[in-house]
Amino acid sequence: MKFDLNMPCPCGSGKKYKKCCHIYHKDAVAQDALTLMKSRYSAYVVHDANYLIKTTHPKSPYFTDDKKSWKRELQKSFNEINFISLEIVSTNDSDMVEFKAYFEGGIHHEKSRFALSNGKLYYLDGVFI
Repeated sequence: MKFDLNMPCPCGSGKKYKKCCHIYHKDAVAQDALTLMKSRYSAYVVHDANYLIKTTHPKSPYFTDDKKSWKRELQKSFNEINFISLEIVSTNDSDMVEFKAYFEGGIHHEKSRFALSNGKLYYLDGVFI
């Protein structure tokens, strides 16, 4: 899927995608949990499986060394869920973000945890609420 870089960023910042989450998808490093969570949500919206894989902690239960099949599974999920909007419920900016991701037919409500590895922040896991 090709997402128009001049469209509003899916994360809800009000900025253009090219000036917001796209910079993280292209190599900038998120410095806090909220930024990483929002950029990961945007990656789901724009179908960027590589970014989701790259920002998942190696100790996450979702992590696998078989990147090809992981990428295929993510791409399959992109075709099954159409996200509409993101609501941040709470955050402590260091290692937790609670959010609601609205999609056609429902809401994904999660408390995500993040962890450092080699000086970079990664998605670790989440508890569904």
